[in-house]
Amino acid sequence: MTLATILLTAAPAVQHAAEMNIESLISDLAFLLILAAVTTLFFKWIKQPVVLGYIVAGFLASPNFTYLPSITTEQNIEFWAQLGIVVLLFSLGLEFSFKKLLNAGGSAVVTALIIVVGMMCCGFAIGRILGFTNINSLFLGGMLSMSSTTIIIKAFTDLHLTHKKFASLVFAVLIVEDLFAVVMMVILSSIAINNSVAGGEMLLNISKLVFFLVIWFAVGVFILPSLLNINRRYLNSETLLVVSMGLCLGMAVFSVYCGFSLALGAFVMGSILAGTSFAERIEHVVTPVKDLFGAIFFISVGMMVNPQIIVDYSGPILIISTVVIVGMIIFGTTGMLATGQSLKVAIESGFSLTQIGEFAFIIATLGLQLGVLDASIYPIVVAVSVLTTFTTPYFIRMADPAYRFIEAHLPAKLHFLIDRYSDNASTESETGILWKTVFTRYIWRILLYASVLIAITLISREFLFPLLKRIAPEWGRFICTLITFIVMSPFLLALSYPASKKTERERLIAANARFDLPLILMTFFRLMLALGFVMYLLKSFYSWSVAASMGVAIFLMLIFVVSKRLRRRMRSIEEKFLNNLNERELRRSGRNNNVISNLHLAFMTVSYGCPVVGRRLKDSELRTRFGVSIASIQRGTKLLPVPDGETRLFPGDVLGVIGTDDEIQHLIPVIEAPVDDTDTGLSPSDLRLSSVQLSDNSPLIGKTVGESELSTKYKSLLVSMMRDDNFITPEPSVTFEPHDKLWLVGSADTIASLK
Repeated sequence: MTLATILLTAAPAVQHAAEMNIESLISDLAFLLILAAVTTLFFKWIKQPVVLGYIVAGFLASPNFTYLPSITTEQNIEFWAQLGIVVLLFSLGLEFSFKKLLNAGGSAVVTALIIVVGMMCCGFAIGRILGFTNINSLFLGGMLSMSSTTIIIKAFTDLHLTHKKFASLVFAVLIVEDLFAVVMMVILSSIAINNSVAGGEMLLNISKLVFFLVIWFAVGVFILPSLLNINRRYLNSETLLVVSMGLCLGMAVFSVYCGFSLALGAFVMGSILAGTSFAERIEHVVTPVKDLFGAIFFISVGMMVNPQIIVDYSGPILIISTVVIVGMIIFGTTGMLATGQSLKVAIESGFSLTQIGEFAFIIATLGLQLGVLDASIYPIVVAVSVLTTFTTPYFIRMADPAYRFIEAHLPAKLHFLIDRYSDNASTESETGILWKTVFTRYIWRILLYASVLIAITLISREFLFPLLKRIAPEWGRFICTLITFIVMSPFLLALSYPASKKTERERLIAANARFDLPLILMTFFRLMLALGFVMYLLKSFYSWSVAASMGVAIFLMLIFVVSKRLRRRMRSIEEKFLNNLNERELRRSGRNNNVISNLHLAFMTVSYGCPVVGRRLKDSELRTRFGVSIASIQRGTKLLPVPDGETRLFPGDVLGVIGTDDEIQHLIPVIEAPVDDTDTGLSPSDLRLSSVQLSDNSPLIGKTVGESELSTKYKSLLVSMMRDDNFITPEPSVTFEPHDKLWLVGSADTIASLK
């Protein structure tokens, strides 16, 4: 039989199999989404998080629920679930910008570290007590150490607590926890693959992770914002979605190529894009994709729920739930107190973190994929998550009574110590702040430039040297060394020179002469590190004797001969990097867009909550109230240069605003005002056009239309009014009289109260 005959014979069977796979894929997806639609509508109606609805939908679609048909192919759901994890991590990365991490400060980092370490230890201990293996107990500790960002945001929104001080601190802790979770996934993967906790191997993997994170971040921040800005005019919603998802999946694939997970690459790309001026638009266009695939991921979680296992393990579920609630309260409160927060804020924060969520499922899925997690643990963790999610709003409400109880019974001396520690931590000296700024900049510069230099050396040794060796066998080694050194020179110079400014060093030494020694040690360490990179490069291609003799000479020549030109070049590179890193904020504030004198050109997006939405520019009073001028309006792909006073403002408009720094800073919160999400209790079906005839006792009698507060107090719109069978225009100066007939749009109950 010929090859052609075999292919022709096999083709129909292959085509039929493909059609069956596509049909089963579509049918499974349709079945799951219909179930999810029903369950989430029900959970919305009973005012519970929709995540629970997805988990219930997954359980109903699983073979464990025999009263409904189950899905045909589990591999289909695994595929969608993996895609859901990638999109979820990308969306989390979009909320995690470098700026947010800096704003979170040491308080969030220390608190998150205390929570993660404490809950990891508790989870491991409770796992061993319950008879789990070491690796299962370790994964259990990882799952219990992460609070749910989704659930907490939903609870704070429903309880109208987002404006509270402790809420902003909790959000900062959640941001840092997300970063720790990504690192934890890499560490747990390493431990699972080696089936042991090897200190050297773990340190190597963490170092490898840090190296790749810095390189990805540096390259991404340096290139991506510039590319996006060059193509700004072409980036409508459609193209922006395609570009952002392409970058997300591309980085995810590259992450796997480098030995990490898909989820890590997606998170890194999201965090890079979070610093660009397109971040809000990307979040907006990606949200439907995230909601769809995220829903399928949580549905796949629900499919792992086995009622029989939950019944059999009801004791461990209650024990682990208690450990989560009590542990999060203790470690969250302790972390906040340790960073100088007041007792009230610390308790409110601790009581808000009493649940586990999406990262617990992601870590559990990772353990199952690696084949090291017992399948019975998954439904246990899901049950714990569901239970703690239900209790979260109640514990948030319990924070205030708990604080009053503890304050009343706390010994006076201990209360005094906590208050004094909180006061001392919140009042840091100017010298301490300056020293912290200098040291932070020093660490970041060393980490960044050292990673870049290592990357250049590795690329040169692994790729460039073999290529040049084939092209020029005799001179390849020398040419490769020369090219590599030229490329490394700006970064070696940047690493060698001080990270602090001359005025900063003078102020530190003037404040305390002892600061001279740390500055000298920092300078010495930088120089030795730079010299070490030069010698390592030479050792990669020559012997140690050549590296030692030539390294010092080349390094001194770099410092004293060619430093001036390279320093100017490096300053321009650093400036571009920092501008790209802070592009989102700089574009809003316009600090880098000087027009004349102290005037800046800033760009800000009109939000749905902006008080001047829908008004004409001449009626908005932006010039009279804030002193700014509107130079342009970007509406989608259409640019309106120098708009006239008749132009109206709409949500999504990007305003080009000219003003001083103070004027722009006062304007930003107004233009980008958040939407008032207070629940009015009304639905669109409650609003209707109704007529009402005013009686002698109506609250409107004697008031003018302008004084009646119909829109603010009664949430009604006056459309028309009739008096003595004559229609009159309801101008603000018209006074209401008995027996006037009004036509209003609003709630029927509210309108009836106006009679």
